Amino acid sequence: MKKKILVANRGEIALRLIRAIQELGHTAVAVYETPDNEALHIRTADEAVWLGDGPRSDYLNIDKVIQAAKKTGACAIHPGYGFLAENPDFAKACEDNGIIFIGPPSNVIQALGDKVTARKIMQEAGIPLVPGTPSLAPGEAGLAEAVEFCNTHGYPVMLKATAGGGGRGIRRIDDEKQLKAEIPVARAEAKAAFANDAVFLEKLVENPKHIEVQVIADKEGTTVHLGSRDCSIQRRNQKLIEIAPSLIPDQALVDKICETAVQAAKAAKYFNAGTVEFLVDKNYNFYFMEINTRVQVEHTVTEMVTGIDIVRTQIKLALGKKLAFAQDDVQIRGYAIEVRINAEDPQNNFMPEGGKTVSVYRSPGGYGVRLDGFAYQGYTIPEVYDSLLVKLTVHGFSWNETVDRLRRCLNNFVIVGPKTTIPFYLRVIDDPDFKGGDFNTSFLDTHDYLLEYEDFTSEGNKLAHLIAEIHYRQQNPYAV
Repeated sequence: MKKKILVANRGEIALRLIRAIQELGHTAVAVYETPDNEALHIRTADEAVWLGDGPRSDYLNIDKVIQAAKKTGACAIHPGYGFLAENPDFAKACEDNGIIFIGPPSNVIQALGDKVTARKIMQEAGIPLVPGTPSLAPGEAGLAEAVEFCNTHGYPVMLKATAGGGGRGIRRIDDEKQLKAEIPVARAEAKAAFANDAVFLEKLVENPKHIEVQVIADKEGTTVHLGSRDCSIQRRNQKLIEIAPSLIPDQALVDKICETAVQAAKAAKYFNAGTVEFLVDKNYNFYFMEINTRVQVEHTVTEMVTGIDIVRTQIKLALGKKLAFAQDDVQIRGYAIEVRINAEDPQNNFMPEGGKTVSVYRSPGGYGVRLDGFAYQGYTIPEVYDSLLVKLTVHGFSWNETVDRLRRCLNNFVIVGPKTTIPFYLRVIDDPDFKGGDFNTSFLDTHDYLLEYEDFTSEGNKLAHLIAEIHYRQQNPYAV
């Protein structure tokens, strides 16, 4: 039966969700704020509802999103990632209003969104954990708890917001003086970002690999994993490049991590799609970090190597279907790499390039190439949202083939107007350590020379720029 499903997001993920909804024969409803008046997701959806001027505030307004769903007769809402995706109050509001939330139940989001509660669940299930504290008590009592933990386990440690996520609310602590200075600052930041000033400590795993596992579960408790991903190449705890499967050479270890992810999901009574994240140290010990209760930005690499449409599966599960495949049906074929092409200047501390207009947009294609984006020629990048323009994902039979395909695509990708991360990625993928699969979360810190490049434009790209400008102006601006 045809249903209406509202997409409570914007940008590339909104387009991704709309396409899956339409492929399933349902009606896709978009929402938008004024800065997104010219965005592709409201052109692609079957219906669109204006939420307000924003920016960001209306995408985060639970009441407005619920009212949009009611107004259009939507029976379900997919939150995507970011904004309200991991907000238990939003999931609860959907439940209270008889709207299907495409994701786990609100109580599961609540439990796993609190990192200390999540650690307790995993500890009881026998999942390996990095040594850590409960939420620190307020005031001097919490400071005393922190000092005692550090005296027992040693520095460095990580100070984290209990309700944090997406790499936010995290800082490294190297000594007691810094610990005492940073705790009140961290509490204030946590209060501002998450409306919760609780913080806790974990022993720092230095220079680990960041490995995650995609899991999917139906309402009957059948839970499977879709293999591993490596998200170690990061900037300020934000992922830049994602790879599937992990390049860890010990397949038995990778299998154990994946099995542990399923165990963790079951312990949390997880439903729908989610991601279990681990840290793997230099001795290949692995530790649970968190469960992200949403579709990930990097779900594309898993889809490429498994052939399983994660978003389509999410929707079907939320509408009451059982998992259509078992663990033995999941086969990993080849390798996939995703790079996030952002409107940023990597040589200027990755400064966003919002406000600039894309005067030329020419994307690559061919075998094993996937693009998830929303930029187009003539699109002016809003200054008020994140800087992601398009995700480029490539697939190959071998690791070397995949890297070669990515290089070709990056060289063929033309975006004129804003500076982008494309030339930076070209430097990264030609680095011997990257090509050899030898990287961890300190990769950019130890390879800062990768930011030394000439931001050149090839002759072909110059010609494409000229043709676009002539077309726009209806005359050759360089004619004598």
